[in-house]
Amino acid sequence: MSKIAEGYKQTEVGVIPREWDLDEIQNLADITTGAKNTQDRILDGDYPFYVRSQTVERINSYSFDGEAILTAGDGVGTGKVFHYINGKFDFHQRVYKISNFSERLDGYFFYLYFSNNFYNRIMQMTAKSSVDSVRREMIAKMLIPLPPKAEQAAIATALNDADALITQLEKLIAKKRNIKQGAMQELLRPKEGWEVKSLGECLRQNPDYGINAAAVTFNESLPVYLRITDITEEGRYSKKNIVSVSNINSLSYYLEKGDLVFARTGASVGKTYLYNTNDGKLVFAGFLIRIKTNSEILNPVYFQYYTQTSSYWNWIRANSMRTGQPGINGNEYKELVLILPSIETQTRIAQILSDMDAEIEALEKKLEKYKMIKQGMMQNLLTRRVRLI
Repeated sequence: MSKIAEGYKQTEVGVIPREWDLDEIQNLADITTGAKNTQDRILDGDYPFYVRSQTVERINSYSFDGEAILTAGDGVGTGKVFHYINGKFDFHQRVYKISNFSERLDGYFFYLYFSNNFYNRIMQMTAKSSVDSVRREMIAKMLIPLPPKAEQAAIATALNDADALITQLEKLIAKKRNIKQGAMQELLRPKEGWEVKSLGECLRQNPDYGINAAAVTFNESLPVYLRITDITEEGRYSKKNIVSVSNINSLSYYLEKGDLVFARTGASVGKTYLYNTNDGKLVFAGFLIRIKTNSEILNPVYFQYYTQTSSYWNWIRANSMRTGQPGINGNEYKELVLILPSIETQTRIAQILSDMDAEIEALEKKLEKYKMIKQGMMQNLLTRRVRLI
């Protein structure tokens, strides 16, 4: 058994500083449920309306005015949906409101601790692998560590400041994306002197289909199998749930620089991915179509940006729903009509948009770093590894 450090004590919630208290939520706040149903929501209503999801609806009534934490009482958000508010709002009959906090408890400190620990508590109280609903007792009898009020406030302030930085960066990323979207629509809009060509006229060879692997398994020495589900809405390789091809019939299935693949069937039909050599060796799957452009006619980077425009997606919708299962084959993709500037102009446009994407990607990486820092701060502060006072 490990020795408890001097100045700390062992409790039911773990080791905490000796001067911290421990108490049940029912002794520190009121716990109630709402009286409204989801259909009571009103578009553009005057007040926030909390239902059983992370989405905050609107309503023209309010049943509480003050500081509160809300959590879903049942549904898919059980133990995962939390809201902090200080103001007027209404809430669903299966949403729990925790409010009217004791003088011993800082509301935002409670929100941080509760939202990070409640799911584990309810999972410990059920024998199932998932929980369908929350009983009042699960909240009422949950133990909360209580630092001195000043330390609670310091923890809450530090984490709130981290949240503010994250929110500010998220807004900047959204603004940059909107600017890029506007620039893309303007730069790719056909202009006088541009030529009309079919996609088929712009290719070095006919589109080809990927390999339907006989078996797939994860092994770092094998090439990675790129599937429809691995392509994000932004046209990137997600690098999640990696599997590898254990049987390669031909080296021709490896993607090369400049190769672009289309999803050819299902709900993802039309999604594209332009191979990035930084993604490592990729072999593309059977439900993808690969094209290789003639670089003297069509810049592949320019073309992928075109596949993000409304013109492209209107064509996809019109051509993919002619049968029961959405799909477009390689010959049909060849018929896609493009209105193209010179290859030099395509290259300049592609560079402008690539630079914008690089800036957004750098901001996204910064955002992930901020989120990791905040998560580390939260773990350290709420598990007492770091003291602010």
